Amino acid sequence: MDINAVTNIAGIACYVVLALIALWGAFCVVLVWLRISQKRFRSEQAQTDFLTQVETHVAQRDFEAATQLCDGDPRAVSQLVLLALVNRQTGYAQVRQLVADRFQRDVLADLEHRLSWINTVIKSAPMVGLLGTVIGMMGAFGKLAGKQNVNPDVLAGDISVALITTACGLAIAIPLVLCTASINVRIRKMEDLVASGLNGFFEILRAALATQVPEPRRPG
Repeated sequence: MDINAVTNIAGIACYVVLALIALWGAFCVVLVWLRISQKRFRSEQAQTDFLTQVETHVAQRDFEAATQLCDGDPRAVSQLVLLALVNRQTGYAQVRQLVADRFQRDVLADLEHRLSWINTVIKSAPMVGLLGTVIGMMGAFGKLAGKQNVNPDVLAGDISVALITTACGLAIAIPLVLCTASINVRIRKMEDLVASGLNGFFEILRAALATQVPEPRRPG
């Protein structure tokens, strides 16, 4: 098999790889976007209304009713509030630290892990495109080296592979860079919204735990 056949096959392989990278990048973007939508409230007012209901029950020390409001709700604030209510007996400081750790591990770290795949696509797409450029130029120079008189139309095919693969790699990476920036903004907004909501909830929880009358010990 000569160099021209090899470069032709490699050029086709670059197109296939770029197509797969583009599909994977789009899939990851949609997956992260849906994940954020699942974990956040649609608006700050919606979160405030939800926390107001929970805080009303907590202020009355009706922890069971507050737990029922959060149970089954996949949003981050609801799950973190539920975690705090379930573990309230461990103490206010321990509960607050537990909630902060769980938010970082189960929500933010999960989103960052998914974003890392998008960043991998952003870095790899131009590199595959550059590989296609090198392969196309190798094919063009291989034809020049093998023949004395080469038809320009023959060289144009290899040069077009060199240019198209580079353009495809950039066309994949640039929209993903913009999508990643938008996703990061949404994550930061969600993080700020969750932090502000939990701060108010923890103030109510601390007051409720401070005024909670301990259950009398049963005689042993």
